[in-house]
Amino acid sequence: MTSNSKQEWRDGTLAPALKRAAERQEVFETSSGQEIDVVYTPEDLQDFDYTRDLGYPGEYPFTRGVQANMYRGRIWTIRQYAGFGTAEETNQRYRYLLDQGQTGLSVAFDLPTQIGYDSDHSLAIGEVGKVGVAIDSLRDMEILFQDIPLSKVSTSMTINATAPILLAMYIALGRQQGVEPADLTGTIQNDILKEYIARGTHIFPPRPSMRLTTDIFAYCARQVPRWNTISISGYHIREAGSTAAQEIGFTLANGIAYVKAAIDAGLEVDSFAPRLSFFFNSHLNFLEEVAKFRAARRLWARIMREEFGAKDQRSWTLRFHTQTAGCSLTAPQPHNNIVRTALEALAAALGGSQSLHTNSFDEAYAPPSEEAVTVAVRTQQLLAHESGIADVVDPLGGAYYIEHLTNSLENQAREYIGKIDSLGGAVAAIEQGYQQREIQDASYRYQKEVESGRRTVVGVNKFVSPYPEIEGLLRVKPEVEKRQQERTAQLRKERYNAEVDRTLKRLEDTARSTDNTMPAFLECAEAYATLGEMCDVLRNVFSTQKEFLVF
Repeated sequence: MTSNSKQEWRDGTLAPALKRAAERQEVFETSSGQEIDVVYTPEDLQDFDYTRDLGYPGEYPFTRGVQANMYRGRIWTIRQYAGFGTAEETNQRYRYLLDQGQTGLSVAFDLPTQIGYDSDHSLAIGEVGKVGVAIDSLRDMEILFQDIPLSKVSTSMTINATAPILLAMYIALGRQQGVEPADLTGTIQNDILKEYIARGTHIFPPRPSMRLTTDIFAYCARQVPRWNTISISGYHIREAGSTAAQEIGFTLANGIAYVKAAIDAGLEVDSFAPRLSFFFNSHLNFLEEVAKFRAARRLWARIMREEFGAKDQRSWTLRFHTQTAGCSLTAPQPHNNIVRTALEALAAALGGSQSLHTNSFDEAYAPPSEEAVTVAVRTQQLLAHESGIADVVDPLGGAYYIEHLTNSLENQAREYIGKIDSLGGAVAAIEQGYQQREIQDASYRYQKEVESGRRTVVGVNKFVSPYPEIEGLLRVKPEVEKRQQERTAQLRKERYNAEVDRTLKRLEDTARSTDNTMPAFLECAEAYATLGEMCDVLRNVFSTQKEFLVF
């Protein structure tokens, strides 16, 4: 028989089939809690309008991509996130990755650098170089990029609370190399709000931190116009346990807060919005992830055009970097992680990412080894050059299920943004613990599903088997910390300390005023003031933030 409607098919074809063979006892719903139907048809898209909801690539609302020909023109940037130990060791890894075909650099900083302590501070003991590279001063930055011309690479720096300091060091290094600030290209994460929501590497309270963020916007609009001044991050929100809809909603709500803060600081929206960028997670629910990227792109375009009145088309475009899901990697059967990462990378590419990091299979144990990171790079190259997915723009566009998911995720994200607006905006909602509670609840639900067996994790709660020990793991040796501490101590002896004191005093005076802080940071960096010294000045002016506790 041939059914004329979905209900007729359910009654005449599906029902008898289910009597013969019942469905699996697993979760048939998205990460956001939406029930997944058996099949999707035009009846599920009755309000769908092609021009309004899809359009063409490179045109509003950018559902199908921000460039007209996407990867037919240029493959996404292969940008592996890397950093460990000292600047010398990380420099060697960068040059190795560039030799393997990586097309952009992405700097991982160690925890002391992220939270504003030099390597010889008592609170840095045991953490120097462990989860990223230790950068205490411009001297470390010089070593980090030795033999890497900043005129020829695009650099992304995953740094937030200390973002203006690291950016100032990078600009100073460019000057040393003869590269004008206007010619530097790259991205600084500079997304402090998600630190309070999900990640925790904040230093100062939200409101002075927002001032530092908008200082970067204003400074770069004039002096470093090719630099992406923020990478508004949903990645860490997702890693903390959020759903896909929460990742979109909370991330774009943060984006709205940054735009409002910049406008309140006197900036015209089209003077900074074209340099905003985003950073998303690519998780394992493959089709939901493809739809997530498309929904986020469309929703941001509508927000910027309709709510902020942006006139420049570039202000409407949500350009984003993607990283595969670190929280999906498992220590049991670690080589399964290669398959997980490949699927997540495929979702990012089909979703239209501009830049991509693929996790390494051994990251549940240690920072990536050279072998593992090579496999991760090759995964991207295989997708780009052998799979055929880069030959056509938005190949899944128009699929009933994909368009249904895209609509559903956009609507759910709008509801979250509306709730945050009702609480007074992203900063006020964070201070009330709203986003944190929502993520904790979602994370708890997911973990219970795994523990009960309703959600399968291969090699963990099903299909468990012995696996060989991984060899060649990268371990940061204890002597790394001692060498870094000695270098920083030697720097303090060799530099012109009277000039350091003068620049730190100027930074303090600037922080107490309403002037832009970036010129003062740049002076401090060029005088070889350390990151910890600059942060101590700001701690004295701004105070420090305690964790927002939610229950």
